[in-house]
Amino acid sequence: MHVTELKQGDSITKTFWRFTIPAIAAMIVNGLYQLVDGIFVGHYIGAEGLEAINIAWPVIAVVGGLGLMIGMGAGSLVSIYRGEENLGKARSAMATGLALTIVLGALASLYLILFGNTLVNLQGATGLAYGYANNYLDVFKYGAVATVAAGALPFLIRNDDSPFVATSMMVVGALTNIVLDYVFIGLLGWGLKGAAVATVLAQLVSVAMGLIYLCSSRSFLAIFRHPLMLSLSDAGQSLVLGCSSLVMFMYYGVVVGFHNRLFAEYGTPVSVAAFAVVGYLMTLYYVVAEGIAEGMQPQVSFYHGAQSYSKIVKVAKLATMASLAAGFIWLAVLNLFPDFVIGMFNSGNEALLKEAALGIRLHLSAMYLDGLIILASMYFLSVGKGGKSLSISVANMLVQFPFLYTLPKFYGVEGVWLAMPISNVVLASVVIPVMWHDILKQKSQQPTLRPAIA
Repeated sequence: MHVTELKQGDSITKTFWRFTIPAIAAMIVNGLYQLVDGIFVGHYIGAEGLEAINIAWPVIAVVGGLGLMIGMGAGSLVSIYRGEENLGKARSAMATGLALTIVLGALASLYLILFGNTLVNLQGATGLAYGYANNYLDVFKYGAVATVAAGALPFLIRNDDSPFVATSMMVVGALTNIVLDYVFIGLLGWGLKGAAVATVLAQLVSVAMGLIYLCSSRSFLAIFRHPLMLSLSDAGQSLVLGCSSLVMFMYYGVVVGFHNRLFAEYGTPVSVAAFAVVGYLMTLYYVVAEGIAEGMQPQVSFYHGAQSYSKIVKVAKLATMASLAAGFIWLAVLNLFPDFVIGMFNSGNEALLKEAALGIRLHLSAMYLDGLIILASMYFLSVGKGGKSLSISVANMLVQFPFLYTLPKFYGVEGVWLAMPISNVVLASVVIPVMWHDILKQKSQQPTLRPAIA
């Protein structure tokens, strides 16, 4: 028996941490791809490099979001089918998820080829930063399939009862990225192009590990030892369920793009570089919050399929407390030691240090609410309510635009920094009560003979 196999009689708390700790570790490792790139770029290329990578990232976000959409959508479907004890459908959902990875990876390459340069221009990039950003994107135009697959496979494998394998493949990929960043950026001086090549090669290593696992005897569903059955219905449902994850990823891309444009308009290139640094620091909390949400997902999906609604309440409470604790701790560290954390990306630029410290105080002041919004979106995805999950993700993006439009007109650069925390307060005050109303409503319902997937 797999040590992570979900069983009705298992301790809810132990099962939660058994899935959540590997998920957090996996997300931290995944965040290292961005973080390590930022550290090497900041020290070897400087503020122009940080500005460029922050301009390229919103364009790449769509590609990474496609992988997340497949992984979370198909993964949730796999766990729901397993909760219903229908392993045949679970295998079909897994195989369909792998097929979607190839198709959407090819479409992602086409998207970058057609629109990559245009999206860089829209963010107001000029000079060295413009050239660096396009050099970075050129690599991903032909490596997008690897990026999509590296995003999808860990979540599919986690729902195959192997969170340790999912974490291990991401750890190996991240370590490979660190080594290759040093070689391509530090030793060979390839600049932003070197950072992109290092990332794609590291992702290929991670994907290879995932495919080897799925073909091995350790795979719980063992899809390659059974007739491969693809389902258009599962494909559509996976995309619907995972769409909120794509929108959430795109939300960060779109919002970062708008911030880049406004910082270029109301501030200086150093403001854009400082925003990149603050974004990296927020990523360190975001990946933990995302890991908590993703660790919660297989358990909630399983209990939903099994109609054990009271157990969902306990899991949601554990996830909420863990996400808030992580947010408060990281916020305290950032405000107590700003020079140290900013110094990871800075090689003595005092203007960058001052601007990034301002960003920490203003921009990250309510980031712990972002974690709760992620939890709410993941909860609705986990119980098959893809529409509500998508609505939260879309609202998370749209609610910022009025503040991004008005605040800079009155407060300049500080207004740009303040748009996100104010919008987080507004959205969380609506989304969190809606989530808990749905959880408690489900708990009060009587189980039916056959659960239906929304």
